[in-house]
Amino acid sequence: MQVAAGKRRSARILVAWLAAALALVLAMPFSGTAAADELDDRKAELDAAQQQVQAEYEYLDADIARTVAELSLLRGQLPARQEALTAAEGRVDAAAAKVADLRDRLALAQETRNSLTAQIERDAQAMTEAERKVGQIASQAYKNGGMPSSLSLMLGAEGAESLSGSMGLAEHALRNQNAALARLSEQNATNVNSEARLAAVEEEITDLENQATAALEAEEAARNEAAAEKEKLDSLIGETETLNNQLEEQKPAIQAKLSNIQAQQQQVTNDIAERQRRQLEEARRAAEEAARRAAEEAARNGQGGVAPQAPVAPSAPSAFGLRHPVSAPISSGFGWRATPAGTIDFLGSGGYLHSGIDYGARCGTPVYAPAAGDVWRADQGGGEMIGTGNRVVLNHGVIGTNVLATNYYHLSSFTVSVGQYVQAGQLIGYVGTTGNSTGCHLHFETMLNGNLVDPMGLL
Repeated sequence: MQVAAGKRRSARILVAWLAAALALVLAMPFSGTAAADELDDRKAELDAAQQQVQAEYEYLDADIARTVAELSLLRGQLPARQEALTAAEGRVDAAAAKVADLRDRLALAQETRNSLTAQIERDAQAMTEAERKVGQIASQAYKNGGMPSSLSLMLGAEGAESLSGSMGLAEHALRNQNAALARLSEQNATNVNSEARLAAVEEEITDLENQATAALEAEEAARNEAAAEKEKLDSLIGETETLNNQLEEQKPAIQAKLSNIQAQQQQVTNDIAERQRRQLEEARRAAEEAARRAAEEAARNGQGGVAPQAPVAPSAPSAFGLRHPVSAPISSGFGWRATPAGTIDFLGSGGYLHSGIDYGARCGTPVYAPAAGDVWRADQGGGEMIGTGNRVVLNHGVIGTNVLATNYYHLSSFTVSVGQYVQAGQLIGYVGTTGNSTGCHLHFETMLNGNLVDPMGLL
């Protein structure tokens, strides 16, 4: 019974030593090897590249949204421009028809006037001939005491003999010629009067034609202006459509770029997780070895069933009780952000991941370590890391059974250096707006077992 009890006590002693040694090893911060540093650098570079590509998406999104809005506005103006052009063309057609009608009327009036003018000339010639004949009849009758021989021939011999005398015959012929002359004179007066009226009508028509022609020219100018405005609008629509198509054509390349970065990020995350798994395994083995050696030492010293005093482990946050690194309200949380309404979802997944939380602190606000750890990174984030600006990365080692690291981006400056060990609450830098930042704030990330998690679950 005593032997069995002693074995049980020895087992309890071994378990106690194993637990104490494991707690001591796990609580100690780890300094990254060269390979670990390369993984962390690569992950930070990929995170910065993802932020840069995400910014490209947002810029492209804004450009496409703007061109779509411009297209909608321009296309909304198109019906009114087309209606104005159609109305202007209708007015031009009406004015042209009016001018054509007036020109037809003018041509008819000119034709009638020309006909009257020709008639007046013929009547004038007839009057001249009639006057000449009257004079000839009178002269012959006076000289010969009878009618002219030409008149005798016209009347015939029998007619001449039946008349009482040649003077009577001459008088009769003269009256006939005078009557014809009077009729010609009256017709000529009528024709002259008609010609005068036609000239007035022609003048009026010409005036109307001039007015109509001026109106037609004005309508044509208005039509041309409306056509130019519509052509300008059509050109703007075409240019905007071309720009929109060019922007749309950029999406596949950016999507492929993002997919490639995400694939690399996943690979690096897997590598970091494997590295941390190995760290946990090494810590466990080291704790077991420490417990084994402690048990052997106790046996050699004859301590038997009396458990030696367990080593004291450094203090560590309990249940990830991290402190907030800065005293300021949280302006942006961790998690999936939905694509804003009215914009284009380039990823086709409804949004994108904000990989940390943002503290809305003023530039120059002190930033403190939320827990003890080693400084892995303290630099300006050059090259592909330009998006982070001034950054600090702390390795807090293994807490419980998890490996924890924290990132601090966009600092105005930092007060620590790589390899330095810092205590919880120690000043590590100041809030700024360096890198890919739109204003003073601290971007804070927590990486648990190689994966970015919501810091609010650890604070």
